[in-house]
Amino acid sequence: MKTKTQVGIVGAGPSGLLLAQLLHRHGIESVVLERQSRDYVLSRIRAGVLERGTVALLEQAGVGERMRREGLAHDGVMLQFDSRLHRIDFRELIDSSVMVYGQTEVTRDLMNARDASGGLTVYEAQDVTLVDFGSDRPRLRYIKDGESHELECDYIAGCDGYHGVCRSSVPAEKIQLFERVYPFGWLGILSRTRPLDEELIYTSHERGFALASMRSHSVSRYYVQCTLEDKVEDWSDDRFWDEFRLRVGPEVAARLETGPSIEKSIAPLRSFVAEPMRFGNLFLVGDAAHIVPPTGAKGLNLAASDVGYLSRALIERYQTGDARALATYSETALRRIWAAERFSWWMTSLMHRFPETTGFDRRVQVAEFNYLSGSRAASTALAENYVGLPH
Repeated sequence: MKTKTQVGIVGAGPSGLLLAQLLHRHGIESVVLERQSRDYVLSRIRAGVLERGTVALLEQAGVGERMRREGLAHDGVMLQFDSRLHRIDFRELIDSSVMVYGQTEVTRDLMNARDASGGLTVYEAQDVTLVDFGSDRPRLRYIKDGESHELECDYIAGCDGYHGVCRSSVPAEKIQLFERVYPFGWLGILSRTRPLDEELIYTSHERGFALASMRSHSVSRYYVQCTLEDKVEDWSDDRFWDEFRLRVGPEVAARLETGPSIEKSIAPLRSFVAEPMRFGNLFLVGDAAHIVPPTGAKGLNLAASDVGYLSRALIERYQTGDARALATYSETALRRIWAAERFSWWMTSLMHRFPETTGFDRRVQVAEFNYLSGSRAASTALAENYVGLPH
């Protein structure tokens, strides 16, 4: 079966659905193809800290009402080194804030908006193949319920993640990959417990990194740095809570409310960028083009900024015929991506214990923290990057 649309979007995660919603609000048609089921997409536990620019983009897409009602606005973040706490006050330093609102909830809001718009999302689309994306007649082929389909479109947006088909369809000689794999991971648990603090607490300890985060006033998210050899089954809830207490210290741990985990997983950390992000009429978006370690809370936010750039370029192309913003999409997006990669690498290097860390290295980390806690300029730089550089 052959069909036609203006923009074919591969991937029904938040970036693909946000792009579809922004285009819809400007009268541009799209079809979204997703390899997994709708329930599977909603089951993925991901980031929960939204930059100011991401919040603004969701509001532009008309999906900000529940986020504003249920999300938690944070005016700062806490850093802790060996039981010494320093608060980065976003409101006082740069008059801004971030929003804690889970990626699952962002995705749910976008799915509901997609349903309301009548736009087509094909879940469980198998064997998606990109055809002639270097030409002016790109196509997407896929199988749904055993039947072959071909979708003709003007442009293809590859929003299908790090392991998706879009980036892997680009000939190796036309793409350059940059990567750093970190020698540790994050063991994370979700629990129906009251958050440890009103704001996130990032902790650097001689035993490794720890993070106290949250999803709501009654659901908390906690992490500890672990080795790449660790397995989830090696970590009972009791072992996790004991280790977390050790890392955050007795004063902070005294406020900790523990309970059974409702989700537990280990995420390896990596920095990754693919250049360029445009190949003919194929545009890579989000994790298809870049990965950051979660330390700086940039993954979902970088995907959203890509969507912002690409949606504006496509709207301009369809409304005025001007394709200049499409031509510069890759260059524009990559400038912001590398700034976020640098910040995420810096925070990861500052807060984690590496296997090769020496006494000298640890003292340099402490000196960096001392400078940060004693310098308004250094705290302001962290605040600007954490809250999000301008789109």
